Parts: sequence; C-alpha cells; structure tokens
Amino acid sequence: MNAFRIRPATGEDARVLTDMLVEAANWDPGRARPRVAVLEDRAVARYVAGWQRPGDFGCVAEDAHGLPVGACWARLFPANAPGYGFVAVGVPELTLGVYPYWRAQGAGRALLRELARMAALRGHARVSLSVSHGNFAQRLYQSEGYLTVASQGGSETMVLAVR
Repeated sequence: MNAFRIRPATGEDARVLTDMLVEAANWDPGRARPRVAVLEDRAVARYVAGWQRPGDFGCVAEDAHGLPVGACWARLFPANAPGYGFVAVGVPELTLGVYPYWRAQGAGRALLRELARMAALRGHARVSLSVSHGNFAQRLYQSEGYLTVASQGGSETMVLAVR
C-alpha cells in the first residue's frame, strides 16, 4: 500500500476538488467525458463552484511528496436546488474522488471516515451522497455504513448517520 496522509481542505483547494470531481464523474472509463464537458454540466460543476462557501468542508489525501491523490468534501444545498444526493435541508451532500492509481488502497475509505468525523464535529447528524448503479464505490459506501434511502434513474441516494 502506498503511504498517504489526510489534511483538511482549504479555500486554496478548489483546483484539487475540481480534479477529483472530474474523477468522480468519470468513474466508468467506458463513459468518460473530457474535463471541459464535465465542468460545463452545471448540475455537476455546482459541487465545486465557489469553493469554499460557508458550510463547505472537506479533506484531501496527499502522497508522501504532498501531491493530492484524492479528496472528499461536503456542501449544503437548498430544497429548491437540490443536489443528486439531496435528502433534506441541513444534510450535507458529499463528493468523493480518488485518482485511479490510488483506488482500492485505503485512501477513499480514510477520506470518507475523516469527512464523517468532520461532519459530526460541525453538528451534522447525517451526510448523504449519490452513487450510480455499477460504481465500484457503492461497495465502499455500504461497508462504511451508508444505507440506501432512494433508488431512481440508475443511481442510489445513500445516507450515513454520523457519530
């Protein structure tokens, strides 16, 4: 396993989060879209637009040289403009992205756990996410205690009660 460390995401991490958003959107190599196409999709780009807004929080995984290998962050969405994994006002929706080389090496799991810890410290009782059917990350989410609360249009909305 390669060594990595987790640190809090800052306002300067907008580019890193954008890179990880593109990775998350392109989880299926057979259906990958160019970076520009992913970011032109407003429904996707809003997960990083204006980072770091009040209420935004997250973490970044870095390799031994300080280079980002993944990130997990959460953002609140209003009821009149919900995200893909929206469950309720006040429940942050997370995004997780890890570079392919670093997948299945523990970085994604470590990022999810740190984000849950951060959510609890901020007083959130739950976090949510959306995952496409067939995405290998769904097994990771299930193993971390995320439960499916809705299934529609080829994706599942999952929720974790944070401790």
